[in-house]
Amino acid sequence: MTRAVAKEGEPNGATAVPEEIKKEEMEERGQWSSKMEFVLSVAGEIIGLGNVWRFPYLCYKNGGGAFLIPYLIFLFTCGIPLFFLETALGQYTSQGGVTAWRKICPIFEGIGYASQVIECYLNIYYIIILSWALFYLFSSFTTVLPWASCNNPWNSDLCVDILNSSRLDNRTLPANATSPMIEFWEKRVLGLTDGIHKLGTVRWELALCLLLAWIICYFCIWKGVKSTGKVVYFTATFPYVMLIILLVRGVTLPGATEGIVFYLKPDISRLADPQVWMDAGTQIFFSYAICQGCLTALGSYNKYTNNCYRDCIMLCFLNSATSFIAGFAIFSVLGFMAREQAVPIAEVAESGPGLAFIAYPMAVTMMPVSQLWSCLFFLMLIFLGLDSQFVCVESMVTAVIDMFPGVFRKKGRRELLILAVAVICYLLGLLLVTEGGMYIFQLFDYYAASGTCLLFLAIFEVICVGWVYGNNNDLTSDFVSVLTGGQGANRFYDNIEDMIGFRPWPLIKICWLVFTPGLCLAVFLFSLIKYTPLKYNNSYVYPPWGYVVGWLMALSSMVCIPLYAIFILLKTKGPLKQRLTQLISPAEDLPQPKKHMAGLSELKRKGWSPPAQEVLSITERETHF
Repeated sequence: MTRAVAKEGEPNGATAVPEEIKKEEMEERGQWSSKMEFVLSVAGEIIGLGNVWRFPYLCYKNGGGAFLIPYLIFLFTCGIPLFFLETALGQYTSQGGVTAWRKICPIFEGIGYASQVIECYLNIYYIIILSWALFYLFSSFTTVLPWASCNNPWNSDLCVDILNSSRLDNRTLPANATSPMIEFWEKRVLGLTDGIHKLGTVRWELALCLLLAWIICYFCIWKGVKSTGKVVYFTATFPYVMLIILLVRGVTLPGATEGIVFYLKPDISRLADPQVWMDAGTQIFFSYAICQGCLTALGSYNKYTNNCYRDCIMLCFLNSATSFIAGFAIFSVLGFMAREQAVPIAEVAESGPGLAFIAYPMAVTMMPVSQLWSCLFFLMLIFLGLDSQFVCVESMVTAVIDMFPGVFRKKGRRELLILAVAVICYLLGLLLVTEGGMYIFQLFDYYAASGTCLLFLAIFEVICVGWVYGNNNDLTSDFVSVLTGGQGANRFYDNIEDMIGFRPWPLIKICWLVFTPGLCLAVFLFSLIKYTPLKYNNSYVYPPWGYVVGWLMALSSMVCIPLYAIFILLKTKGPLKQRLTQLISPAEDLPQPKKHMAGLSELKRKGWSPPAQEVLSITERETHF
């Protein structure tokens, strides 16, 4: 949005600047060159490490094939509706994750700020996983994989070469015996200390890997959608090539069948455990990048008439199918590893970093040409995480530029902003590559970007769009109608119909109004009731101040919504009813469906004037200082 040019009689003798010159200084916001660029960018964002190391583990832990029942229920009632809502919101407003909410309902602009806080945390800690994967990739270029034996300087006396000691009786092993894979991870890569109180020094090799990851990330997005749209053709498709290769290799290994059966064998009794439903709900939110502002930012670069409804349905099924197929690739290898060691599969099945950096590296050492399979696996991890990372950074940059277009939408400013973000996040990330950095990483992962925070944001998103949006006409007569009418969803359906030419399936609207807020609230409350403090490796207990830091990070995003609502209510002038009317009124410059344009003309003829313009100027003064 460009400011109006100076007019005659302005203070300080300011002279009017031709609007053409102003427009020349401002760069175009940009759009995707093709639909494929949008689809691949979103696929790269949502299909990440969680598909490989989180979903398969949750599936086996929560009843195998039975886990698909709660997973699919949450997919259709929360995942797809919210995914579509955020994408359509970006396409409709052509704005990033903050200003999109300001445009449709200024009082809920705090949702945008909350999502950007979560995104900031993700930008700092998610890329640390890439630095670990790069370290393992570089370590794979050796004649013997360094985690394959105990004959290394970092190994302790408790290290037992499991591959060559499998025939030994367990009674002959030391009480606290460890494997070379665990010691390589904790002693060589992390240099792990006793606790968070002892951070130690920066691991310079990890710091260099982190620097390399940020350099790659910077050049992937430094030109905006022009560069991002081209890079994703490779970064979003290459992991599928690697996944197919690893899947074919996995299912041909001895013991693969036992692993796959273990992965999918249904246990219906597990559905009685509320924790299973909690895991299904949070997995949907994690894997679909919901409530992070990314989908809104990516959708904002679409053409107004793009069929985002079809795109979203297709992308959601692609994401879930990828998670499901990744389970075959992972558990076939775990079945092979369990058979080689003559142990139950449950003893080797892990999730998160434990799967990627301990269990799978152990498995590849048992394969012929282990260096090749190690390189392929870590290349897959790197590319799975890379596009999730740079799209996340791009989304945050989009939000900032849309908030301050007069500052950043000029030649060279975007590149400098991305550079500043990269440098700041890198410097903060150095804390996470210290010898005690793993403890800080776990705090970020458990609290800062937790399912609890995402669920809280989701509740307000659907309340805003489903119940409040576009109800300014009703509010002038009866404020209660906003809370009972649910006209927001109808109006947003009108906007979507104006964009894509038809109205989506009614079930999505019903979900926005009833099922999504209800389920999200239930899981949110359950997560608080069943809260258990974080423990690293199920053994290390954090000091009390560590938990305080974690909860402060969690609350720092959630408080944005009520605090901003209170702030803007106090800032706006007039009686309370008038202020509320103004603060739930969408911006006048948003595209209006023809039926609303006719109704608006009729209201204006009767003397009604839209109050949104006053609010827009207030919020602009707040962010364009």
